[in-house]
Amino acid sequence: MIEQKVEPVLDPWRLKLLGDLAALGTVRAVAQAAHLSPSTVSQQLAVLEREAGARLFERAGRRLRLTDAGETLARHARTILDQMETARAEVAGDRSAPAGRLTIGAFTSAVNAFVLTAIRRLRAKHPRLRVDLRELDPTEGIPALRRGACDIAVTADLFDGGAPVDDEILHTPLATDRVVLVTAAAPVAGPVDLAAYAGALWSAERPGTWTHDLITRACRRAGFEPDVTAVFASYGPLLAHVEAGLSVTLLPELAVDARYDVAAHPLREPLQRRITAAVRASAASRPSVAAALAALSAVA
Repeated sequence: MIEQKVEPVLDPWRLKLLGDLAALGTVRAVAQAAHLSPSTVSQQLAVLEREAGARLFERAGRRLRLTDAGETLARHARTILDQMETARAEVAGDRSAPAGRLTIGAFTSAVNAFVLTAIRRLRAKHPRLRVDLRELDPTEGIPALRRGACDIAVTADLFDGGAPVDDEILHTPLATDRVVLVTAAAPVAGPVDLAAYAGALWSAERPGTWTHDLITRACRRAGFEPDVTAVFASYGPLLAHVEAGLSVTLLPELAVDARYDVAAHPLREPLQRRITAAVRASAASRPSVAAALAALSAVA
Protein backbone atom coordinates (compact mmCIF):
# COMPACT_ATOMS: atom_id res chain seq x y z
CA MET A 1 0.00 0.00 0.00
CA ILE A 2 1.39 3.39 -1.02
CA GLU A 3 1.24 5.95 1.73
CA GLN A 4 -0.17 9.24 0.47
CA LYS A 5 1.49 12.39 1.71
CA VAL A 6 -0.95 14.83 3.32
CA GLU A 7 -0.14 18.48 2.66
CA PRO A 8 -0.60 20.90 5.58
CA VAL A 9 -3.80 22.96 5.44
CA LEU A 10 -3.74 26.71 6.03
CA ASP A 11 -5.92 27.50 9.01
CA PRO A 12 -8.33 30.45 8.39
CA TRP A 13 -8.02 31.78 11.93
CA ARG A 14 -4.25 31.91 11.64
CA LEU A 15 -4.56 33.56 8.24
CA LYS A 16 -6.61 36.27 9.92
CA LEU A 17 -3.86 36.78 12.51
CA LEU A 18 -1.39 37.13 9.65
CA GLY A 19 -3.58 39.72 7.95
CA ASP A 20 -3.87 41.60 11.23
CA LEU A 21 -0.08 41.60 11.60
CA ALA A 22 0.30 43.05 8.10
CA ALA A 23 -2.25 45.78 8.90
CA LEU A 24 -1.36 46.58 12.52
CA GLY A 25 2.39 46.10 12.42
CA THR A 26 3.14 44.45 15.77
CA VAL A 27 2.32 41.21 17.55
CA ARG A 28 1.17 43.21 20.57
CA ALA A 29 -1.34 45.17 18.47
CA VAL A 30 -2.62 41.93 16.94
CA ALA A 31 -2.99 40.42 20.39
CA GLN A 32 -5.01 43.40 21.61
CA ALA A 33 -7.29 43.30 18.56
CA ALA A 34 -7.84 39.53 18.91
CA HIS A 35 -8.10 39.57 22.74
CA LEU A 36 -5.20 37.13 23.03
CA SER A 37 -1.82 37.20 24.73
CA PRO A 38 1.20 38.18 22.57
CA SER A 39 2.77 34.76 23.25
CA THR A 40 -0.36 33.00 21.93
CA VAL A 41 -0.29 35.12 18.75
CA SER A 42 3.43 34.34 18.24
CA GLN A 43 2.82 30.62 18.71
CA GLN A 44 -0.06 30.57 16.23
CA LEU A 45 1.93 32.53 13.64
CA ALA A 46 4.76 30.01 14.03
CA VAL A 47 2.27 27.19 13.35
CA LEU A 48 1.04 29.06 10.25
CA GLU A 49 4.61 29.33 9.03
CA ARG A 50 4.96 25.55 9.27
CA GLU A 51 1.63 25.08 7.50
CA ALA A 52 2.75 27.39 4.69
CA GLY A 53 6.08 25.62 4.31
CA ALA A 54 7.86 28.95 3.82
CA ARG A 55 9.58 31.54 5.92
CA LEU A 56 6.93 34.18 6.60
CA PHE A 57 8.64 36.27 9.28
CA GLU A 58 11.99 37.70 10.26
CA ARG A 59 13.17 39.52 13.34
CA ALA A 60 13.80 43.28 13.18
CA GLY A 61 15.08 44.07 16.66
CA ARG A 62 12.28 43.02 19.00
CA ARG A 63 9.65 43.19 16.27
CA LEU A 64 8.41 40.53 13.88
CA ARG A 65 8.50 41.64 10.24
CA LEU A 66 6.91 39.93 7.24
CA THR A 67 9.19 38.49 4.58
CA ASP A 68 8.28 38.74 0.89
CA ALA A 69 6.52 35.38 1.22
CA GLY A 70 4.70 36.64 4.30
CA GLU A 71 3.54 39.76 2.48
CA THR A 72 2.31 37.63 -0.42
CA LEU A 73 0.33 35.30 1.83
CA ALA A 74 -1.09 38.24 3.80
CA ARG A 75 -2.42 39.76 0.56
CA HIS A 76 -4.14 36.49 -0.30
CA ALA A 77 -5.41 35.90 3.24
CA ARG A 78 -8.19 38.49 3.15
CA THR A 79 -9.37 37.25 -0.27
CA ILE A 80 -9.43 33.66 1.00
CA LEU A 81 -11.43 34.65 4.08
CA ASP A 82 -13.89 36.69 2.00
CA GLN A 83 -14.42 33.77 -0.38
CA MET A 84 -15.05 31.46 2.57
CA GLU A 85 -17.63 33.90 3.95
CA THR A 86 -19.33 34.09 0.55
CA ALA A 87 -19.43 30.30 0.33
CA ARG A 88 -20.92 30.06 3.82
CA ALA A 89 -23.65 32.54 2.91
CA GLU A 90 -24.51 30.68 -0.28
CA VAL A 91 -24.63 27.28 1.41
CA ALA A 92 -26.80 28.66 4.22
CA GLY A 93 -29.61 29.69 1.92
CA ASP A 94 -30.73 31.70 -1.09
CA ARG A 95 -27.53 33.11 -2.60
CA SER A 96 -29.35 36.24 -3.74
CA ALA A 97 -30.91 37.09 -0.35
CA PRO A 98 -28.75 39.10 2.05
CA ALA A 99 -28.27 37.15 5.27
CA GLY A 100 -25.73 36.58 8.00
CA ARG A 101 -23.68 39.31 9.64
CA LEU A 102 -22.27 42.53 8.19
CA THR A 103 -20.20 45.22 9.91
CA ILE A 104 -20.15 48.85 8.80
CA GLY A 105 -17.47 51.23 10.04
CA ALA A 106 -18.31 54.93 9.76
CA PHE A 107 -17.19 58.28 11.12
CA THR A 108 -19.36 60.22 13.56
CA SER A 109 -21.03 62.78 11.31
CA ALA A 110 -21.83 60.15 8.68
CA VAL A 111 -23.39 57.95 11.37
CA ASN A 112 -25.64 60.80 12.46
CA ALA A 113 -26.45 62.05 8.95
CA PHE A 114 -27.34 58.87 7.03
CA VAL A 115 -25.73 55.59 8.18
CA LEU A 116 -28.31 54.94 10.92
CA THR A 117 -31.12 55.46 8.41
CA ALA A 118 -29.48 53.02 5.99
CA ILE A 119 -29.11 50.38 8.71
CA ARG A 120 -32.74 50.80 9.75
CA ARG A 121 -33.83 50.23 6.14
CA LEU A 122 -31.58 47.18 5.80
CA ARG A 123 -32.98 45.59 8.94
CA ALA A 124 -36.55 46.20 7.81
CA LYS A 125 -35.99 44.87 4.28
CA HIS A 126 -33.66 41.97 5.10
CA PRO A 127 -34.60 40.48 8.48
CA ARG A 128 -32.05 37.64 8.10
CA LEU A 129 -29.22 40.16 7.87
CA ARG A 130 -27.63 41.44 11.07
CA VAL A 131 -25.87 44.80 10.62
CA ASP A 132 -23.30 45.85 13.22
CA LEU A 133 -21.87 49.36 13.41
CA ARG A 134 -18.43 50.59 14.50
CA GLU A 135 -17.59 54.28 14.91
CA LEU A 136 -14.29 54.90 13.12
CA ASP A 137 -12.43 58.08 12.27
CA PRO A 138 -11.91 58.45 8.49
CA THR A 139 -8.20 57.71 9.04
CA GLU A 140 -9.13 54.37 10.65
CA GLY A 141 -11.66 53.12 8.09
CA ILE A 142 -9.43 51.68 5.35
CA PRO A 143 -6.97 49.96 7.75
CA ALA A 144 -9.94 48.40 9.56
CA LEU A 145 -11.37 47.28 6.21
CA ARG A 146 -8.07 45.70 5.15
CA ARG A 147 -7.74 43.64 8.31
CA GLY A 148 -11.37 42.50 8.19
CA ALA A 149 -12.60 44.50 11.19
CA CYS A 150 -15.44 45.79 9.01
CA ASP A 151 -17.02 44.84 5.69
CA ILE A 152 -17.79 48.39 4.57
CA ALA A 153 -15.93 51.54 5.60
CA VAL A 154 -17.74 54.85 5.18
CA THR A 155 -14.78 57.18 4.91
CA ALA A 156 -13.66 60.51 3.46
CA ASP A 157 -10.64 61.86 1.63
CA LEU A 158 -8.79 65.14 2.15
CA PHE A 159 -9.15 68.10 -0.19
CA ASP A 160 -8.67 66.64 -3.65
CA GLY A 161 -12.01 64.84 -3.92
CA GLY A 162 -10.44 61.69 -5.36
CA ALA A 163 -10.22 58.34 -3.61
CA PRO A 164 -6.81 56.64 -3.72
CA VAL A 165 -6.28 54.13 -6.52
CA ASP A 166 -6.11 50.62 -5.10
CA ASP A 167 -7.17 47.48 -6.95
CA GLU A 168 -7.96 45.72 -3.66
CA ILE A 169 -10.35 48.43 -2.40
CA LEU A 170 -13.42 49.64 -4.29
CA HIS A 171 -15.02 53.03 -3.53
CA THR A 172 -18.68 53.92 -4.09
CA PRO A 173 -19.20 57.72 -4.03
CA LEU A 174 -21.88 58.74 -1.52
CA ALA A 175 -21.75 62.51 -1.05
CA THR A 176 -19.61 65.64 -1.02
CA ASP A 177 -19.30 67.79 2.08
CA ARG A 178 -17.80 71.27 2.17
CA VAL A 179 -15.44 72.39 4.92
CA VAL A 180 -16.54 75.44 6.95
CA LEU A 181 -15.01 77.72 9.57
CA VAL A 182 -16.98 77.36 12.81
CA THR A 183 -17.13 80.29 15.23
CA ALA A 184 -19.36 81.48 18.04
CA ALA A 185 -22.63 82.71 16.56
CA ALA A 186 -22.00 86.11 14.99
CA PRO A 187 -22.97 87.70 11.67
CA VAL A 188 -20.22 87.45 9.06
CA ALA A 189 -20.95 88.55 5.52
CA GLY A 190 -20.02 86.07 2.80
CA PRO A 191 -17.11 83.64 2.60
CA VAL A 192 -14.17 84.17 4.98
CA ASP A 193 -10.42 84.22 4.43
CA LEU A 194 -8.76 81.63 6.64
CA ALA A 195 -5.64 83.81 6.93
CA ALA A 196 -7.71 86.39 8.84
CA TYR A 197 -7.88 83.90 11.73
CA ALA A 198 -4.13 83.38 12.05
CA GLY A 199 -4.20 85.10 15.45
CA ALA A 200 -7.20 83.15 16.75
CA LEU A 201 -7.17 80.32 19.28
CA TRP A 202 -8.16 77.02 17.70
CA SER A 203 -9.77 73.82 18.95
CA ALA A 204 -9.38 70.41 17.33
CA GLU A 205 -9.87 66.72 17.80
CA ARG A 206 -6.89 64.72 19.02
CA PRO A 207 -3.77 64.42 16.80
CA GLY A 208 -4.01 61.68 14.20
CA THR A 209 -7.71 62.25 13.49
CA TRP A 210 -9.10 63.43 10.17
CA THR A 211 -10.20 66.82 11.49
CA HIS A 212 -6.90 67.53 13.27
CA ASP A 213 -5.09 66.83 10.00
CA LEU A 214 -7.61 69.01 8.16
CA ILE A 215 -7.02 72.02 10.43
CA THR A 216 -3.23 71.66 10.35
CA ARG A 217 -2.99 71.36 6.58
CA ALA A 218 -5.57 74.06 5.78
CA CYS A 219 -4.01 76.62 8.11
CA ARG A 220 -0.51 75.90 6.82
CA ARG A 221 -1.81 76.31 3.29
CA ALA A 222 -3.16 79.73 4.38
CA GLY A 223 0.30 80.66 5.67
CA PHE A 224 0.17 80.09 9.42
CA GLU A 225 0.42 77.44 12.13
CA PRO A 226 -2.83 77.09 14.15
CA ASP A 227 -2.54 77.95 17.85
CA VAL A 228 -4.48 75.00 19.30
CA THR A 229 -5.77 75.79 22.77
CA ALA A 230 -8.09 72.79 23.27
CA VAL A 231 -8.11 69.18 22.08
CA PHE A 232 -11.16 66.92 22.30
CA ALA A 233 -12.06 63.29 21.64
CA SER A 234 -15.42 64.10 20.01
CA TYR A 235 -17.36 66.87 18.29
CA GLY A 236 -19.73 67.69 21.18
CA PRO A 237 -17.25 69.26 23.63
CA LEU A 238 -15.38 70.83 20.71
CA LEU A 239 -18.51 72.63 19.49
CA ALA A 240 -19.37 73.65 23.07
CA HIS A 241 -15.92 75.24 23.37
CA VAL A 242 -16.47 77.17 20.13
CA GLU A 243 -20.00 78.13 21.21
CA ALA A 244 -18.53 79.66 24.39
CA GLY A 245 -16.34 81.91 22.27
CA LEU A 246 -13.15 80.22 23.43
CA SER A 247 -11.92 79.03 20.02
CA VAL A 248 -12.64 78.61 16.34
CA THR A 249 -12.32 75.44 14.31
CA LEU A 250 -12.68 73.87 10.87
CA LEU A 251 -15.20 71.11 10.36
CA PRO A 252 -16.99 69.40 7.50
CA GLU A 253 -20.49 70.86 7.32
CA LEU A 254 -22.11 67.54 8.26
CA ALA A 255 -20.33 67.69 11.62
CA VAL A 256 -21.81 71.07 12.64
CA ASP A 257 -24.52 70.01 15.09
CA ALA A 258 -27.54 72.35 15.06
CA ARG A 259 -27.94 71.92 18.83
CA TYR A 260 -24.96 74.25 19.34
CA ASP A 261 -25.28 78.02 18.85
CA VAL A 262 -22.39 78.39 16.41
CA ALA A 263 -21.94 79.90 12.97
CA ALA A 264 -20.60 77.95 9.98
CA HIS A 265 -18.85 80.16 7.44
CA PRO A 266 -17.93 79.02 3.92
CA LEU A 267 -14.30 79.57 2.92
CA ARG A 268 -13.23 81.99 0.21
CA GLU A 269 -10.92 79.26 -1.07
CA PRO A 270 -13.36 76.33 -0.91
CA LEU A 271 -12.39 72.96 0.52
CA GLN A 272 -14.49 69.85 0.32
CA ARG A 273 -14.27 66.18 1.07
CA ARG A 274 -15.75 63.29 -0.85
CA ILE A 275 -17.50 60.66 1.24
CA THR A 276 -17.31 57.11 -0.08
CA ALA A 277 -18.27 53.61 0.97
CA ALA A 278 -15.19 51.41 0.60
CA VAL A 279 -15.27 47.61 0.32
CA ARG A 280 -12.69 44.94 -0.35
CA ALA A 281 -12.85 43.88 -3.99
CA SER A 282 -12.92 40.25 -2.88
CA ALA A 283 -16.12 40.88 -0.88
CA ALA A 284 -17.97 43.15 -3.30
CA SER A 285 -20.08 40.34 -4.79
CA ARG A 286 -21.58 39.25 -1.47
CA PRO A 287 -25.34 39.95 -1.44
CA SER A 288 -25.15 41.53 2.02
CA VAL A 289 -22.41 43.96 0.91
CA ALA A 290 -24.30 44.87 -2.30
CA ALA A 291 -27.51 45.48 -0.35
CA ALA A 292 -25.74 47.71 2.19
CA LEU A 293 -24.04 49.74 -0.53
CA ALA A 294 -27.40 50.29 -2.21
CA ALA A 295 -28.97 51.41 1.06
CA LEU A 296 -26.12 53.80 1.84
CA SER A 297 -26.22 55.27 -1.66
CA ALA A 298 -29.99 55.78 -1.45
CA VAL A 299 -29.92 57.80 1.78
CA ALA A 300 -26.53 59.60 1.70
